[in-house]
Amino acid sequence: MGPSGFTQQQENNNQETVTEAEKGHDLFNDLKSRFLSFKKNKYMGNLEHFQNLAQVQLPKFMVIACGDSRVCPSNILGFQPGEAFMIRNVANLVTPFENGPTETNAALEFAVTTLRVENILVIGHSCCGGIRALMSMQDDASGSLLESWVVAGKNARIKTETAASGLDFDQQCRHCEKESLNHSLLNLLTYPWIEERVSKGELLIHGGYYDFIECSFEKWTLDYLKMKTEGTDMLVVKDRMVWC
Repeated sequence: MGPSGFTQQQENNNQETVTEAEKGHDLFNDLKSRFLSFKKNKYMGNLEHFQNLAQVQLPKFMVIACGDSRVCPSNILGFQPGEAFMIRNVANLVTPFENGPTETNAALEFAVTTLRVENILVIGHSCCGGIRALMSMQDDASGSLLESWVVAGKNARIKTETAASGLDFDQQCRHCEKESLNHSLLNLLTYPWIEERVSKGELLIHGGYYDFIECSFEKWTLDYLKMKTEGTDMLVVKDRMVWC
């Protein structure tokens, strides 16, 4: 390529860089507008409430949800500032206590032992990429960061492969989305400070499933008393309802 061709290529590259920078600038201008709208219409309109929140938070819910951009608990369930302590991870997984520390169980510990929340809500959803990765894993997978995380749901995958063997892959993934969620509910009981408060009736554990294709939400509650009465480690639920 001659000097003139090289110069033209550099000009094209520079123009592309400027265009990308302008796009980024537009994105943050949009965020700025949203923030200023929030400040004017919500913050200033509820100034006393936000000043109280600056002193203390007393949320009723601890919410564990997926990091998927389509699944925002505050958006779909209308949580307002101060109502829910939240953490999000790939596939909304809760690992057992014996697996050791994660950012999720650190958040759980703070929410349960310090904030004294009254409800833990784990929210799964349709078309979950994390569950799809779990269901697609090979037994001899080398272990990407994603695979190293979602493998925590392998028992849900095994149960799904047995219970839903006659279904196609997409349907198996949907089955596993709920199966994995229920495994997380049971894993919550492996944390001594969670089971203690649940056994005293001070804390409830709930599952929720958001189907954003049909725009429906299914909710159920772990029935700890019945599990203990029946002497079972299997999940028993109550108060199941569907909002659609």
